[in-house]
Amino acid sequence: MRRDTAASSRVTFLKWLIVHNSLLQIIISLRQVEDISNEIVTKPKVTGSNEIVWALKALTLIDLTTLSGDDTRANVQRLCHRAAYPFPLPLLETLVDTTLLKQMHVAAVCVYPARVKDAYETFEQLQCIDDIPIAAVATGFPSGQYGLKTRLEEITYAIDCGAREIDIVINRQLALTKQWEALYDEVCQMRMTCGEKAHMKTILAVGELGSMENVYKAAMVCMMAGADFIKTSTGKETVNATLPVGLVMIWAIREFKRKTNQIVGLKPAGGVRTVREAISWMILVKETLGVESLEPSLFRFGASGLLDDIDKVVRKSLLCK
Repeated sequence: MRRDTAASSRVTFLKWLIVHNSLLQIIISLRQVEDISNEIVTKPKVTGSNEIVWALKALTLIDLTTLSGDDTRANVQRLCHRAAYPFPLPLLETLVDTTLLKQMHVAAVCVYPARVKDAYETFEQLQCIDDIPIAAVATGFPSGQYGLKTRLEEITYAIDCGAREIDIVINRQLALTKQWEALYDEVCQMRMTCGEKAHMKTILAVGELGSMENVYKAAMVCMMAGADFIKTSTGKETVNATLPVGLVMIWAIREFKRKTNQIVGLKPAGGVRTVREAISWMILVKETLGVESLEPSLFRFGASGLLDDIDKVVRKSLLCK
């Protein structure tokens, strides 16, 4: 009862903050954001053997993703095998200490709700169901243009099939028309539907929000509504993850932590395809949120092709030895 009362009080308080714009006051200069983000990521120089260390770190932060209309059980099985065993064991043994070998897998796999059962059964066969969580996109991905009841049912279905993480997508029209309280209410219901069974990542679809101010405000509203992560994109928009938009989301994360003492994760998705791009993102996070944020519990890459480049970089380094 006390927990319910506390939760109700928190909802009332956060609604008040939204209505009175206490956490949503922000003016952002796009040029300034671009300059600051560029300055942050170009200062450190990552070369040689350090690049391999960063590449392997990026590996452990990937939500390995397939979200295609022609996804089948077979290609989801291949995805899961690669997620669990990204490199042959003999190759890994030349790169990392044997005590770290069990950690050399991706952070999660991400699929449509209809393919969650395929992923779950594959991980059961590989005996790694407890090591690599299954994430499912939901709530009318990628558009979010469905009735709320249907979107909530999709979350429940994915969890029932074995998803431990849900990547919801917000209704962008609510952000574009500045209906922040309505957006908050929707995300709260999605959070309640996830319950304790699944972590919730909230996709902002930044390329469709119209301004950096809207990105900041949408991020703040979603965190107030209970998001465990805020995620840049579905990967289907014209503009997806960029460093300037990542910095704006980081500013929101820091301000939210300052006001509530709660820590929320960040997930860039869409467009991060190379090790160099991944390193830039990791440097951005390290320099703004701290090295402790470079863990799967607080930072992920939503990617399908990044692992290919990690493989290329690692093998090339071994050939040069």
